[in-house]
Amino acid sequence: MIKLELNRQFIVRKKSILQILSCGLVFFLLNAWGIETTPVGKASSYSDSSNEPKYYVAIIIDDLGYKKKHDMRAIQLPGNVTYAFLPHTPYIKDMAVNVHEQGHEIMLHLPMQSTEPFFLGPGALTNEMTEQEFKQSIIKSIHSIPHVKGVNNHMGSLMTSQKESMIWLMDELSKTDLFFVDSRTSVETVAEQSANLYKIKNTRRNVFLDHELNRPAIEFQFDRLIKLAKKNGSAVAIGHPFNITLDVLEEKIPQLEAAGIQLIKVSELIDKQFTQQQTKRKSPTWQVSLSPSQTAARNLKPSP
Repeated sequence: MIKLELNRQFIVRKKSILQILSCGLVFFLLNAWGIETTPVGKASSYSDSSNEPKYYVAIIIDDLGYKKKHDMRAIQLPGNVTYAFLPHTPYIKDMAVNVHEQGHEIMLHLPMQSTEPFFLGPGALTNEMTEQEFKQSIIKSIHSIPHVKGVNNHMGSLMTSQKESMIWLMDELSKTDLFFVDSRTSVETVAEQSANLYKIKNTRRNVFLDHELNRPAIEFQFDRLIKLAKKNGSAVAIGHPFNITLDVLEEKIPQLEAAGIQLIKVSELIDKQFTQQQTKRKSPTWQVSLSPSQTAARNLKPSP
């Protein structure tokens, strides 16, 4: 009897040891495979323990410099909005200094020839210019805006599709530390391609907030901005200092944080995009492009 009892105890202990070893092996494999385990009695959490946002947006307000009342309201928007000033405008110097002192980023909103006969204003780049006139105009426009950090095109549906003009532009910008944002006013734009050739830091507009000037349309575009940021990691929106646009932005910008999205400067977003693409082991085209050469420039010129 004693012998049978000892055998029974030995078998029970053996089973217990095997169960413990099995459980340990399971937990080891789960952890090795990166599968999280939650202790019994502790609720699982789907929130990110890190406070670092995963998604980023930049919002550019264009056309500043002419309408002081609207512009003053625009520069009071919440968050890290970027402001793009038209060159040689009446209020540009005082307002740009004000914006800079608030910690915002400033851009040159450079007028370029459109497919439509719109008024472009001073500093406009047109097809009638020689290369020297073209580049001198760019330099003067840059110098007209204090604390400028980047450039985007105002209109330009015709000019941004012309390879020679974009080569002239990027050749001049390559002599500065300015970044470039392709506003994409034409589906035939070659501005981004040309910026990449000259290794200029650049990005593109993803959303026009106020192409349609009504609240539902602007809200729809803002929601689209969020969706694109969550899909791609980041997104860029362009808007204008219209009252209806500012109404929507004053309401919507404070909601970005709750959506896990951070509003940042355009230059910071470009750097984030670079880091994101590096993580995917794919450098952005502006980083890996060869230095511009006469041969490359000729290749981008339009055919006769």
